[in-house]
Amino acid sequence: MGKRIGLYIGGRRFDVDVDDKFALYLEAQMKDDFNVEGNNELKTVMQAYVRKSYELYKQNQKIEEILKKID
Repeated sequence: MGKRIGLYIGGRRFDVDVDDKFALYLEAQMKDDFNVEGNNELKTVMQAYVRKSYELYKQNQKIEEILKKID
């Protein structure tokens, strides 16, 4: 089963279908990054993208450090 999650960006609604378990996580993250009840400007979306990309970058750095210690 899946869940549909929507967000307004630039006055348009965008919906995505995701797995139920991931939907819980995604909804919580989206509440931190976006106005889930109203419209979001493209600048807000870009800022959230950069913020999440940085988090992923830092996470990958930590994974690399751990892998080096294992080898």
